[in-house]
Amino acid sequence: MSIACLIMGESGTGKSTSLRNLDPTDTLLIQAVKKPLPFRSPNWKPVSSEGGNILVTDDSAKIVAAMKKTMRSIIVVDDFQYVMANEFLRRVLDNETGNQAFAKYNEIARKAWDVFMCASSLPENKRVYILSHTETSEAGRTKIKTIGKLLDDKIVLEGLVTIVLRTLRINESYIFATQNSGSDTTKSPLGLFEEEHIENDLAAVDKAIVEYYGLN
Repeated sequence: MSIACLIMGESGTGKSTSLRNLDPTDTLLIQAVKKPLPFRSPNWKPVSSEGGNILVTDDSAKIVAAMKKTMRSIIVVDDFQYVMANEFLRRVLDNETGNQAFAKYNEIARKAWDVFMCASSLPENKRVYILSHTETSEAGRTKIKTIGKLLDDKIVLEGLVTIVLRTLRINESYIFATQNSGSDTTKSPLGLFEEEHIENDLAAVDKAIVEYYGLN
């Protein structure tokens, strides 16, 4: 059983930047939206017949297939919310009505579920990090951003993983929150992290997870 971790946060709070110290030779980066990395990245290159480690796709089936196929130990899915949002907007543009319009929420929920379930069902040495934006309700509760209440009524994505970290900017520092604030869905296993706030370094998080679970 692989270890899946959700990294959630507002845009510009350090989600993608947290990849900066990961070893690109042992990491597959799946981007739902093609964009440059926010750090110097000469060894991070598009997947091709000659190698590379960046795959651009928002198709959940292709994401699942890539996660199952890769020999790399670390998998990162960046901007996961666009896997849901892009599918939703494409179907809006198709002018679906009636039962079709309602059914799309079930189908999008299933596709999101497929990615999260695959992330937790790979070989035990694999670690999967799913990066996504957040949204805050009128009641002040912060969670992963989806496409609305109709999807949220069908699936609670945070409930499918054991580790949920949240990116924050506090006093000019970019950090990961490791514990629940009482108004968000952040969580981590007992004893995995000693501090409530840690540096937003995904390589350090990955090292802690490998040691905690005794992975090869």
